Amino acid sequence: MKKDIIIPKVENVYVAALQEWNDDFMENTWYAYLVNDSDEKLEAVIIVSNAVGEIDGEERKTSTMRHAFTEVLPDTAVKIEMMEESVLALNNSFMVTFFKGNTLYDKEYIFRAGSISKNNLQEIPVIYKEGVLVR
Repeated sequence: MKKDIIIPKVENVYVAALQEWNDDFMENTWYAYLVNDSDEKLEAVIIVSNAVGEIDGEERKTSTMRHAFTEVLPDTAVKIEMMEESVLALNNSFMVTFFKGNTLYDKEYIFRAGSISKNNLQEIPVIYKEGVLVR
């Protein structure tokens, strides 16, 4: 029975972290984006995010955040959330679930502790700005 279950592979959908100016904090702040670099729209998108890890020898965990988007059009990106500076020292997880047509897809994207930094910048597809990308 398990062999009959087809788990489709997620392709051309990424999570990226980009630094942008934040008027409220008067500084550059990291933001997470969902990037749809495919030719099909994503529908009924649900993203569950949290961060876990260790800081100064103490186990830390953030609240779980949930985000929903009715659709994400082809070759576009949507802003998921701001990533506060202190959580960058943790493993930041984004569980993304969506429909493409009648098929349900899901994938977990993880920014490893310390990976969101200027040292790991690359050009982000669709957005065409420098950021950190998780495939």
